[in-house]
Amino acid sequence: MSGALTRIPVSIVAAMAMRIGSGVSAGADSRVAAIEAATDARQRLDGAPVDLAMVFSSGSHLADPQATLDGVLEALDPAALIGCASAAVLSCGQDYEGRSAVTVWAASAPDADLETFHLRTSETADGSLRLVGLPDPARIGATVLLPQPGPFPVQAALDALTATAPGRPVLGGIASGLSPEGLPILFHADQVLSDGAVGVTLDGVDVLPCVSQGVAAVGPPLEVTGVENGIILTIDGRPALESLRRVIDGLTGYERATRGGGLLLGVSHASEPGHDYLVQGPLQVDHRVGSVAITTAVREGAFVQLHRRDARAAASDLREQLALRSEALGGSPAGALLFTCNGRGSRFFGSPHSDAAAIEETLGGIATAGFFAAGEIGPIAGANLVHEFTATAAVFAS
Repeated sequence: MSGALTRIPVSIVAAMAMRIGSGVSAGADSRVAAIEAATDARQRLDGAPVDLAMVFSSGSHLADPQATLDGVLEALDPAALIGCASAAVLSCGQDYEGRSAVTVWAASAPDADLETFHLRTSETADGSLRLVGLPDPARIGATVLLPQPGPFPVQAALDALTATAPGRPVLGGIASGLSPEGLPILFHADQVLSDGAVGVTLDGVDVLPCVSQGVAAVGPPLEVTGVENGIILTIDGRPALESLRRVIDGLTGYERATRGGGLLLGVSHASEPGHDYLVQGPLQVDHRVGSVAITTAVREGAFVQLHRRDARAAASDLREQLALRSEALGGSPAGALLFTCNGRGSRFFGSPHSDAAAIEETLGGIATAGFFAAGEIGPIAGANLVHEFTATAAVFAS
């Protein structure tokens, strides 16, 4: 669940005359579809040059990513470009699940300082890995990051970006599409890449991040009172599993009926309960000692709370959080990017277009593009994190 707007890290330097356009095509030919989507995106820029383009592709277009990229470059001639392949794209209020499509997002930001980059890992003399290709620290603003699926240290990259520019939000999603040869597909400038992560940092651009985790809280916040090697041993002074079972035993009939996806554990990244939680699952349980663990190491003194997947809560929370961002921007954002989990969509909500329509309807039909990701990136309580089953959005001021 997202927190109050006052706790959202915002990159604000000055009011920028930013224009954003988006387009989508479900055409069969990769180059033609890219040209069609890019041309539609450009029309909303009123003749202004394209300072930044993002392209996301799916379906049969994964067989010829170079043709997709060539079509976008031909139609837009952008100063900077990033993108990736995905399981499905979304644009203009619609999902394109199970279909071949290309969506293009184009921005004119004449006074902004933009820098694209390609992060990779390099082995050091002692056998450890280090990140190569981080952007210039002096130019880091709000950042969009698109990592490859598979063996890339996404959280380490987020930590490095945060350490370089504290307080600046990082948003994005892990690419979810592979070539017929099983390789990741990333776009950077005029290149098709298959490793690392591509990104862009936007200094001087006003960006409001939005993270909606698609869950409902179950029971009260609980304090972690014993930890060993990141594993939770005790909660509220009792064995961790016993404390969580007490909560589960008190579930209402509705909560029991809607927890088919299993219960998840949210970990607060603030020093007191009631703030944003990073929700992860499934729980790993050791019945012998009554301990529990999740993907993220948990510190003693942290607050945790059980959560459950809930389509109704997910739909309303995203709209509520988007409305807060729109209000903060005076009701007239220039555009948005949306990265939603590939486990959401029609399988979760029971009908298509839920997340895409939320942006279209809540933010007033602004230019939007994005994709279904294999992991979503966004800030929680000031920490840039990788999420599961979320919808994360970057909302850009005019």
